[in-house]
Amino acid sequence: MKKTTALSALLIWAFAASAVFAQSLPIAKPEEVGLSSEKLARLTEVVKGEIAKGRYPGAVGLVARKGKIAYFEALGVRDPATGAPMTKDAIFRLYSMTKPFVSVAAMMLVEDGRLLLGDPVSKYLPKLKGLQVSVPRADPVSGRVTYALVPAEREMTIQDLLRHTSGLAYDFTNHTGVKEAYAKEGVTWDGVTPAEQIERLAKAPLAHQPGTAWEYSLSTDVLGRVIEAVSGKSLGEVLQERVFAPLRMTDTAFVVPAAKIPRMAQPFPKDPVSGQEVKLLDVTVAPKNDAGGAGTAGTAMDYARFSQMLLNGGQLEKTRLLGRATVAQMTSDHLGSDIKVVSPVLARGYGFGLGFAVRRETGLNTMTGSQGEYRWGGAGGTAFWVDPKEQMVVVWMAQGQPGPRRNEDRELFRNLVQAAIVD
Repeated sequence: MKKTTALSALLIWAFAASAVFAQSLPIAKPEEVGLSSEKLARLTEVVKGEIAKGRYPGAVGLVARKGKIAYFEALGVRDPATGAPMTKDAIFRLYSMTKPFVSVAAMMLVEDGRLLLGDPVSKYLPKLKGLQVSVPRADPVSGRVTYALVPAEREMTIQDLLRHTSGLAYDFTNHTGVKEAYAKEGVTWDGVTPAEQIERLAKAPLAHQPGTAWEYSLSTDVLGRVIEAVSGKSLGEVLQERVFAPLRMTDTAFVVPAAKIPRMAQPFPKDPVSGQEVKLLDVTVAPKNDAGGAGTAGTAMDYARFSQMLLNGGQLEKTRLLGRATVAQMTSDHLGSDIKVVSPVLARGYGFGLGFAVRRETGLNTMTGSQGEYRWGGAGGTAFWVDPKEQMVVVWMAQGQPGPRRNEDRELFRNLVQAAIVD
C-alpha cells in the first residue's frame, strides 16, 4: 500500500511538473545565449536596492534570448500588507499591455477575411459615422482660444484604431475642447457598458482629422468593440479562445478568479512620493465592459509566451496565431513622416505599428536598444519589449501608482538588461 501511495504521489508530482513546464519556455544559462551572468546578477542587486528604497514593493523580471529563458527572478514582496514574498507566478494588473492582445486578435480577424485595415470603423459601429472634429482657433488680438466643429474629412479606419491615428483621445488629452467634451458626455473606459461607451464617444468631437496625428487614445477600446461586433462574442471570450488558450496563457484574463486572488501583486497602500492612497483597477470583479485598452491582468510568464510568439513570427511551439507577413506588418512603423506625434507618451526615436511602439533608430533615445525593436508598457508599472535583432524577449512586472516614476523604473531595468548582452 505504501509503495502504491508513493508511486501515485510521484505520478501526481510528475504530471504537475510537466504541466508547469508546458506553460514555460526552455531554460538556458545566460552565457549559452550570449548574456552575462555577472551583469544579470548586477541587475538583481540594483532592483533589490530600488525595493529597499521603497520605490515599489516587489517585481518580477524575465529575459529570454534565442527562445530560452536566461533570467527569471521574483524580488521583494508581493503584498506589502502581509509581507508575502514576491513569486514568479504573481498576477499583475497589465493596464495598457492589454492593447497588444487586442491588436493581435484584430489581425487574426483580418487574416480570417472578416476585417480589412482600410474598413471604416462605422461599418461595424454605425454610431461613429459622421463625427466632427474640434479645431482650435486663436483670436489674433486677444489670443483667446475657442473651438469650432468641422466635419471629419474622412472616416477613421481599423488601421487608425490600431495605430492611434483615429482622432480619438483619452480624458487627459491636452486638447481642451475634447477634454471638456469628454467630461460633459462621461467618455471613459471604466464603469460603462460597451453600448454606453460608444454612445458617449459618438456625442464628442474628434481631437484631430483621422489619419493626421498620433495621439494615445481610446482607439484600442473601440477596436475591442469592433471585434465584438464582428465575432458576436465579448472581447474576453475572443481573447480567451483565440489568444490565451492556444498560447496556454493560463493566468491572463479580464477577471482574476477567487482562487487566484492571493497571487495578485499589490502596490503600497499610499504612494511614496505624493502620500496619496493608491487606487488601481479592481480586476477581481467582472467589469461592465472588457476594456481593450487597459483591462487585463496576467503573469510575467504568460506575457513572455505571448511575446515569444510575436518574435517567432506568429507561432509558439506548434501553435500558430498569425502569419509571418502579418507580424511583419504589425511590427513596422505605420506613422512615417507625415503623421504628427502630439502625445509625449511616444518616446523620441519611436514610431508606432499596429499595437505597439516601434523603434525607428538605434540612436535618438536615451535608452539602449535596436532599430526594429517593439514595445509597450502599462500604467501600473509593467512593460515588455521584443528585439528581433537580438532575438530577445523581456518582461518587467511591478505594481504602483501610475506616473513618471513607473517610467524611471522601467528604463533602469531596461538599461541593465541591455548591458548584459555580450555576444
